Amino acid sequence: MASPANTSYRSTNSGPKRNRMLLIVLIVIAALVAVLISAELYVRHNVKQCMAQQLESELGSQVDVGLSWKPVLLQAVDKNVPYITVTSDDSSFGPAKDMHVTAKVNDIELTDTGGGTIGSSTADVDWSTAGILATIQAQPFGQLVSGVTADPTAGTLSFQVIGLAELTVRPQVVDGKVDIETVEASVLGLGLPTDLVSGIVDVLGDSLQTLPLGMSATSLTITDGGLQMSMAGGAYTMPEASPESQATGGGCSLL
Repeated sequence: MASPANTSYRSTNSGPKRNRMLLIVLIVIAALVAVLISAELYVRHNVKQCMAQQLESELGSQVDVGLSWKPVLLQAVDKNVPYITVTSDDSSFGPAKDMHVTAKVNDIELTDTGGGTIGSSTADVDWSTAGILATIQAQPFGQLVSGVTADPTAGTLSFQVIGLAELTVRPQVVDGKVDIETVEASVLGLGLPTDLVSGIVDVLGDSLQTLPLGMSATSLTITDGGLQMSMAGGAYTMPEASPESQATGGGCSLL
């Protein structure tokens, strides 16, 4: 009759042991999750900074980078980034100043040497008349230009020259590039100096045709406050990190 009592005792005694074991397992799992989350946040922050530094050379200014939903730790393993987003409030394409750019880069395949390829990209540019004026006034002849106005109805930009003259141009997209058409260039019925007109047109062209990541212009619209342009690009090869950066572990190995 003693045997059943012993069985009951062992059954009762094993309950707390199982509970303790379960508690230990849960604590270990929670610790591992916390470590992974901390590592993901740390690496994600570093990668965002590194990616921003590389893209700044393309956009000519500081940028904010957003990463895709995919964990960066996994990206480090398979070298595939679904997409990144890029925002800059002071981009400089060529001589341009004060451009606002939002871009998305898709299907990034990485290499161990800090380079890689992208599948496609899109971007939207917002360039205000104030930014256009600042760009023109930064040129040697710039002090002759006192203002810029936009006419959405006519699709033109007008530049006030020497307080008396006006140069009117119409930017438009032709075969993936921005063409600047001179609509009017006169002062009191007389033509403006050719060098001045060509100088303004050339600066505008350089600003709107120096596009990043192999993109092409797809549309351009004149607004009340300036101009808006959309761009798109296909496959593009990103430059690899320099040998010095690779040797020291620098460069963006995750970009």
